[in-house]
Amino acid sequence: MRVHITYTGGTIGMVDSPRGLVPGADLQGWLASLLKGTPLEHVVTVTPLVPLIDSSNATPLSWQAIVDDLRAHAADDPEAAFVVLHGTDTMAYTSAALSYALTDLTVPVVVTGSQLPLGVLGSDAAANVTGALRAATSGRVDGVSLFFGHRLLAGNRTTKSSSWAFTGFESPNTAPLAITGAPWQWAAPTPTGIGWRNAAPYARHDVIVVDLTPGITAARLEALLTPLPDAVILRAFGVGNIPSQEPGLPDVVEQVVTAGTAVIVTSQCHEAEVLLGHYEAGDALARSGAVGSRDMTLEAAYAKVQFLLSQGLRGGELARWMGRSIAGELRE
Repeated sequence: MRVHITYTGGTIGMVDSPRGLVPGADLQGWLASLLKGTPLEHVVTVTPLVPLIDSSNATPLSWQAIVDDLRAHAADDPEAAFVVLHGTDTMAYTSAALSYALTDLTVPVVVTGSQLPLGVLGSDAAANVTGALRAATSGRVDGVSLFFGHRLLAGNRTTKSSSWAFTGFESPNTAPLAITGAPWQWAAPTPTGIGWRNAAPYARHDVIVVDLTPGITAARLEALLTPLPDAVILRAFGVGNIPSQEPGLPDVVEQVVTAGTAVIVTSQCHEAEVLLGHYEAGDALARSGAVGSRDMTLEAAYAKVQFLLSQGLRGGELARWMGRSIAGELRE
């Protein structure tokens, strides 16, 4: 099986400069040395996207550039598998975004990167890239996944958990797809969602993420939401609770929903399922017209909102789709 690598930038290919780490490593030379003498030595191709970026600078337009590259190469070689090299800071956002846009792609896409540049002694780059290549050519996965720290995770169920540990990422609400070893340990296949036909390209939309904190006032929340964005992601407490006794705060949410802006409620907890109305403190949100994100990660919820907005959905229609699994991003 042939493998195409889309190289977007990130720590893996960075080198020192007077301004800190910047893209500049000889990635293709390093890959050639890494794969020499293996079955993949002559079947891996690489496309560096221009410009290479630190993933902190990624936008939905960056996601679309990756989608376009993958689709172009899939059209040229329908049997190829794909690996995307990406910075870790927003890798979980990108892997979720790719999962929604590529539900019709029948070959695997594995996203990976590293915590240390490939030229640093002790880097995790080689283990992550070879693991991603092995996963992509295993015949055991389809859709979008993320390989990091000896584990293969569902691409839209993943969150970055550490800026330094080689594990790097966790899948807090579902088990890994595979764990490396001799041999690899594979989990049973998981539901993949209903898909999306003829997805429109990603565009940039004004989506605000607001973390609620003890003592936040209605006036402050209203100020944060003025002018109205295209959608709101409200990171609440626990299973979707807010300071419901704060005067006027639930009313602000209701006014936003009434004005036609979807309000999606996620949890600040690492492991959670949002259940609006389970407590009195969350019932006000349920009555306001806000909708919960179920057990989606923030990254999956944010990318999904951007995807749905890019498909032309707004308000209540967008909110209804948040509870439907497009690519296995939530448990139904």
